[in-house]
Amino acid sequence: MSKLKLSFGCWNYDRTRALMDGSVQPDGINLNYLNMPVEETFFRMLRHKEFDVAEMSLSSYTVSMFNESRPFVAIPVFPSRFFRHSCIYVNAKSGIREAKDLIGKRVGNPEYQMTAPVWIRGILSDHYGVPVDSVTYFTGGEEEPGRSEKIKLDLPPNIKVERIGPDQTLAQMLLDGEIDALYTARMPSSFLKGGGKVLRLFEDYEQVERNYFKETGIFPIMHTVAIRRDVYEANRWVARSMMKALEESQRRTYEDLYETAALKAMLPWLTSHVEQVRREMGEDFWPYGFEKNQATLQTFLRYSFEQGLSKRQLLPEELFAPESLEAFKI
Repeated sequence: MSKLKLSFGCWNYDRTRALMDGSVQPDGINLNYLNMPVEETFFRMLRHKEFDVAEMSLSSYTVSMFNESRPFVAIPVFPSRFFRHSCIYVNAKSGIREAKDLIGKRVGNPEYQMTAPVWIRGILSDHYGVPVDSVTYFTGGEEEPGRSEKIKLDLPPNIKVERIGPDQTLAQMLLDGEIDALYTARMPSSFLKGGGKVLRLFEDYEQVERNYFKETGIFPIMHTVAIRRDVYEANRWVARSMMKALEESQRRTYEDLYETAALKAMLPWLTSHVEQVRREMGEDFWPYGFEKNQATLQTFLRYSFEQGLSKRQLLPEELFAPESLEAFKI
C-alpha cells in the first residue's frame, strides 16, 4: 500500500532531526521535511497554507482558532520552548532599572501577537506588577524594515499598538532611544554591537528563570505542530502518526544529550548541564503530550485573552486533535 505524501515545514532542531534525516518515519506517511527558518515557515503557513504539517507559533495558532474556518488543528508537540526573561532589552539611558520602570514607556515588539512577547507581557504582569496596558507598543521589523503582523488583529481600545515607520527597525530605534525597551525572540544587533547602550533588564537572567520555574513549574512553550485542517479531516490518523514519530525523534535526542562516549553537541560540560537540568526540572524536562503541559497551556491561554488576542479564554484541550490528547499505553 502506498504511503500518504505530506510536507512538513520545520526548522533543524536536534529533537526533530531524526524525521529530517529519515531515521524515524511516521507510520503510513512519506514525509518531505522542509528545513527553513521559523519566521518563513510561519508566514507561508499562516498566509498561504503551503504545507500539510508545520511548526507553528503557539500564539498565531491560538489566534487562528477564532477564524471561522479554523484552518489548522494542532498536536501537543512543542519543538520550541524558551524562558524569556533574557529577552527583555532596554536602552541604558531610558531610566529602566527594574521591571516596574517599564510602566509608561515605549516598548518594541516585532509583532504584538508573537509568542515570545505574549509570555513576556504576561510574566511582567503576573510577577512584576507591569499591567499589559501600561505601556505603548511599537511593532515592525527588528533588523529589517517592513515586518507586519502575520494575522490581522482586533485589539481592545486599552491596548496601545503603533506601527513604526517604513524605513525604521526596532533594533536601531532601541539603540537611538526612540523606544525604551524591546521584547523579542532574537537577540538584537544593537545589544551585540551597541557598546553597552543596550542592556538586558535581567542581567542575571539564568537565576531569575530558574527561580521562575521553581515557583511556577512553567517552561514556556513557543511553538506547536499544526496540521492543515483539510489534510486532518481527510486522514485523521495523521495526528497520531505524526505525534508518535515526533515523540520517538525526541526520545533519541534525550539519549544523545546523555551520551558520554563522545559529545554530540559542542558544549564541554554538556553532561553536567543535563544532570543539573534533570535535578531541577525532572527527567522529562521538555515534555510533549497534553497532560504534562496542561497548566502551562492554561497560563498562556489566559495571557492571550488578557492581552486582547483571544475573544474568549480557550481551554487547553480545544487546541488539539482529539486523537492526540490521550497517551497510548500498552
